[in-house]
Amino acid sequence: MSFGEFDFIDRLRQIVTDPAARGLEDDVAVVGDLVLTHDTIAEGVHYLPDDPPASVGWKLVAVNLSDLAAKGAEPVAALMSVTIDGEGEWEERFLFGVAAACEAYRLPLVGGDTIRLPLGTPRVLGLTAIGRGGPRIPSRAGGKAGDKLWLVGTLGDAAAGLSALLTDPRMEGPLVEAYRRPVPQLAAGRELAAHANAMMDVSDGLLLDLSRLCLASGCRAKVDLDALPLSRGFIAERGADRIARLSAATSGDDYALLAALPADFDPLSLPLPSRTILACIGTLTAGKGLSLFDAAGKVPVPEHLGYEHHA
Repeated sequence: MSFGEFDFIDRLRQIVTDPAARGLEDDVAVVGDLVLTHDTIAEGVHYLPDDPPASVGWKLVAVNLSDLAAKGAEPVAALMSVTIDGEGEWEERFLFGVAAACEAYRLPLVGGDTIRLPLGTPRVLGLTAIGRGGPRIPSRAGGKAGDKLWLVGTLGDAAAGLSALLTDPRMEGPLVEAYRRPVPQLAAGRELAAHANAMMDVSDGLLLDLSRLCLASGCRAKVDLDALPLSRGFIAERGADRIARLSAATSGDDYALLAALPADFDPLSLPLPSRTILACIGTLTAGKGLSLFDAAGKVPVPEHLGYEHHA
């Protein structure tokens, strides 16, 4: 019997009944105006064993801040848990990356926990990030039929970077940086949160995460593959045809923002940071599930929508 992430969360709902948990249909909990999130990254799952330790530290902070960004929250504090292994050199470099990310995004690290593991055990690292939300803290569940779907950021870069590293661990460049050092869209998230009916970050693949938004909102999504934002680096590596776009739409580690906005609202009118990549990729409609299309017509929905943790 296969027991995966969705199965575990379904079981967990029997225990987690406080309204702050939002029915476990979101990536955060909300207590008053505080937004709380916790993400764990594991060696060999979320980063490669030979990735630079400083980039691992940066990534641990950034992936948690991405959840705050999806709620328009301002970072307030963080707690970190670290498994220590070795003689300290890896940990020292790891902390350099943590410090750099915390300084860049003004996130005070206020405590946490450490444990020592047997030598050679894969590291598991966790961070709890706390933010302060604005007047509106959008969940996944507020999307409405007729809403436009907007994406902040590009898709597929991190997966292409990971693929390059698996071929050559010495590989460098923007795609590798996208995998190792994601950038949380905090400023754009603050602007969009005030207007979004639903919003989340894209970490497990656009189609998988969008299916979660649809399930929580009770809607169906219609996605234009031709509208998906792809970087020049991704196009140079993978192309921009249907196969490449489906690959980008089902790849993880993007940490883009996905927002359902009223059809009559134009987010391009917002004072977003310069160089923000913002694209309308589809609409929410009545019904359930996903439908895809491009210039050639209807596109079959792939069986694999994104990355899910399995036992």
